[in-house]
Amino acid sequence: MCYRVEVKAGIQEIANRFKAQFESIDSFNFDHEINGFAHEAHPVIIDKQPGIIASNYHWGLIPGWCKDNSIRKNTLNAKVETLDQKPSFRDVVNNRCLVIATGYYEWRWNDEKGKSKQKFVIHSAEDEIFTFAGIYSVWRSPENGETVNTFSIVTTGANQKMAYIHNTKKRMPIMLKSRDEQDWLNGTLKPEDVAFPNYNVELIAFTSD
Repeated sequence: MCYRVEVKAGIQEIANRFKAQFESIDSFNFDHEINGFAHEAHPVIIDKQPGIIASNYHWGLIPGWCKDNSIRKNTLNAKVETLDQKPSFRDVVNNRCLVIATGYYEWRWNDEKGKSKQKFVIHSAEDEIFTFAGIYSVWRSPENGETVNTFSIVTTGANQKMAYIHNTKKRMPIMLKSRDEQDWLNGTLKPEDVAFPNYNVELIAFTSD
C-alpha cells in the first residue's frame, strides 16, 4: 500500500517537469514526509485541467454519496483489480489524476508480528519527479454545503523488489512512466493496462531512518 509520500523538489522544477502552472503554492509544504492519514492538500493534475497543478485536492477519496468524510481514512489507496466494483470508486473510475511525488515510503517487517521494521524510501529510476496513477472525486458536505476535492492513489500487486520490501501485503502504488501520463489522464490507458505484471516501472529503493 502507499500511505506516506515525499515531494521534495522546487516549485519551478515541478512546473517545468509538467509544463504546467501551480494554481496556488500556499497550501503546500514540500519539505516533509506527507502522511496520508493527515489528509493534507497534495499537488495533483486532473484530467479536466492538464495545464494546472491543483492545490486543493486532499488525499483520501470521499465518494459523492457519503454523508460525512469518515470514509477517507480507508480510501487513501484504491486497488486496481476492483476499481470498477467497489462502491467507493466505481463512479469515479474515469476521473483521472496524476499524483505528483519524488518518493514514497514502505516498511519491511523483520519478524512475523512487525515488532521490528525497516523503513525504505522508493524512487523512480526514470524520473526524479514522477507521478502515481490516481482517481479523484468532488464531494459536497450535506452538513454545511462545503465542496471538498479528494483523491486516491491506485495500487497493484508488487513487483519483485517491492514484494521484498512490502513483505506483508505485497502491494505497491502504480508509478507511471512519464510518456504514459497523458494517456492515463485522457483515459487511453485503462486501469488494467497499468497493472503489474503487464506494466512495470524500474524502482530504486534505499533504507531510511
